[in-house]
Amino acid sequence: MRELKVSIVMATYNRAHFIEESLHSIQNQTYTNWECIIVDDGGNDNTLDVVIPFLNDKRFIYKQRGKEHIKGLPGSRNYGLSIATGDTIIFFDDDDIVHPDNLKICVYAITNKDVDFCSYIKKSFEGDFSKNEFDLNNNYDVVLNNENALEDMIVGKYSLSSCVVMWRKKCFVNNIFNENLLYAEEWELYQRILSTNVKGARIGKVLYYNRKHINSNTSEFWSENPIRVNSKKEAIRLIIDNLISKNLLSEYLFNYFVGLAIGFRDRKLLKHILEKRKSNFSERLYLQFKFMLFPLWKNYSRIVKNTPF
Repeated sequence: MRELKVSIVMATYNRAHFIEESLHSIQNQTYTNWECIIVDDGGNDNTLDVVIPFLNDKRFIYKQRGKEHIKGLPGSRNYGLSIATGDTIIFFDDDDIVHPDNLKICVYAITNKDVDFCSYIKKSFEGDFSKNEFDLNNNYDVVLNNENALEDMIVGKYSLSSCVVMWRKKCFVNNIFNENLLYAEEWELYQRILSTNVKGARIGKVLYYNRKHINSNTSEFWSENPIRVNSKKEAIRLIIDNLISKNLLSEYLFNYFVGLAIGFRDRKLLKHILEKRKSNFSERLYLQFKFMLFPLWKNYSRIVKNTPF
């Protein structure tokens, strides 16, 4: 059987102080048939100076994001996808650390289980990374996804963030990142891919270590950065539209998205969900009433939680 070639896509922006350690962890992979496409999103630090020594290894490719793509992480990743030559695709961030057996284990899982993608576990760290974190034990499980993988991924029961999954390249033939999203773009894209009935597997092992810091998109979202929050809302609208078009919006998912709209206090988002669902008058009336009462319920819950009994 022909050995699969892996295309690693790494978008970077002003991360000269982190990227060297990340690239070393890629260079140290025990699986060697890979290319690493480093896409610079127009930074102004000395990232190129740090990357240049790695380019002596022909598997590393450094490119500036093509002008046909919008500035940002989605556009940079789409550009990387457009020039990738591998059989599989995996996205790594420019400030994280990759387990040395990551690619080897993922390729084995995809070929051995004959699936379209595989996911694994990531672990967060702060400050300096120690290689003692690597679990080099070969005891781990690889199990096929259940039939609820799409639903579980959407509601967060099944973690499928960008850096914890390897895909067969064919998954991106008709699906790429929405470049207008500045947060939740992975969530929106991956539900589109999973809604095409692809098969996946889960690897029960930590194969990726993500660096925690306050400048990440996730940190900004939870700090209620309006750009990130509005992007999440737009992603919800797009996901609703996709699920409705494929008759995949279950009652459970409908209630989940309604809950998000109410939690965001976004009446327009709630209206969009109800219109797409073609909710009847009584359902609309009930959920509008629930929307109005949410602040009272939230305050009551907070009081009960903080009241000693």
